[in-house]
Amino acid sequence: MVSIKDIAKKCNVSVATVSKALNDQSDISEATKEKIRKVARKMGYTTNVSARALKTKRTYNLGILFADDRAGLSHEYFSMILESFQREAEKYGYDITFINHAIAGKKTTYLRHVEYRLLDGIVIMTADFKDPEIIELCSSKIPVVTIDYVIGNCAAVLSDNNQGMEDIVRYAYSMGHRKIAYIFGDSTDVTNNRVSSFMRTCRLLDIDVPNEYLVKGSYHDIKDCRDKTAALLDLKDPPTLIIFPDDYSYIGGMEAINARGMSVPNDVSAVGYDGINMAKIMNVTTYEQDTEALGSMAVRKLLQMINQPELPPEHVIISGQMLEGSTVKRLN
Repeated sequence: MVSIKDIAKKCNVSVATVSKALNDQSDISEATKEKIRKVARKMGYTTNVSARALKTKRTYNLGILFADDRAGLSHEYFSMILESFQREAEKYGYDITFINHAIAGKKTTYLRHVEYRLLDGIVIMTADFKDPEIIELCSSKIPVVTIDYVIGNCAAVLSDNNQGMEDIVRYAYSMGHRKIAYIFGDSTDVTNNRVSSFMRTCRLLDIDVPNEYLVKGSYHDIKDCRDKTAALLDLKDPPTLIIFPDDYSYIGGMEAINARGMSVPNDVSAVGYDGINMAKIMNVTTYEQDTEALGSMAVRKLLQMINQPELPPEHVIISGQMLEGSTVKRLN
């Protein structure tokens, strides 16, 4: 069985340096850590979890919380973040556990479940942040990182929703569109930021937005988006371009357009949001969120809070990019 001493000898460093690298200590460089971890993986080194937990007072287990029935793992955006989070956590020797409302079949709170599992830290990917249980969890002494939401003394990793929506509107404008409608999702901080950015950018570009062009819809809901798109098409002066709440919902919008004997983009242009694989296959013009960076950064911020609890929590904004598909027609 490969030991830390074997790795130290192979890397020509001390046993203490190997231990620090494998435990992600901050007093050695990231380059040294990565070199040592690479050698350890190549040599087939595995950690004795029980012994390490006794020595370090840690379980090397991170919690994941999905507390929103409307999204979670059924939404490719969140599943892609989770995949990235898991890969990054495993790179540092951590396992992940899903947080729920039960211990041995008995109902409990999120905080109690985290304490029962002895989790070193948690990331909240989607939740109702007004829920008293979520507030209790975020107010505890356990390190917490939130995705796309800022609350209390938690670190946060945020997709740049303001810039994302601005990029979409400016792209539509550059393609000659002035009658732009936006079907936005459920009321969240993400939605509020996108709507504010949409209206602000339209004002900057002198684009008039009639009240009926701003439509409240739902995320990840094909039927709802189909109905909302149909209502927009029935307007006396319908939009030439519709921005959908996410790529998946775009399917509903496309169905409503096709049901009228019309097509995308010949009759109505369309833009999605997220940049999921389905949108790329369908060549949808969309804004791609960097799920790889969101997931990996959430791990790094969480480990920073665990290893350096004296540091103030940081808010990190992750940029995305426009994907120019075939669903936006250039107007004269």
